[in-house]
Amino acid sequence: MQGKPYRYGGNTPRGFDCSGLVQYSYSLAGIDLPRSTEGLWKYSSAIATRNLQPGDLLFFNQEGKRSSHVAIYVGRERFVHAPSTGKRVSIGNLDSAYWRRHLESVRRPFIQ
Repeated sequence: MQGKPYRYGGNTPRGFDCSGLVQYSYSLAGIDLPRSTEGLWKYSSAIATRNLQPGDLLFFNQEGKRSSHVAIYVGRERFVHAPSTGKRVSIGNLDSAYWRRHLESVRRPFIQ
């Protein structure tokens, strides 16, 4: 989905917000996850950063809002996310001072 536009409330390739991208991506694997960042938080459990695996969820605090942004870890300190209005789905890096500073929690979805 890299390069797809950001769209508030979006959860299709026509445009994604952060939680819509997570929900859509997991749905491609046949996994049904909640639509909101709050729902994704509740439907996952905290793990240690050292135990990160591709598919884990990264929750960030932005603009003083707790868990206001979610991304999917893809490995090697990288994650895919739908950043914000005017931007496109892209790869971020946990080595970035910005993302390290705003990382709130690393979580693994409950998958049955």
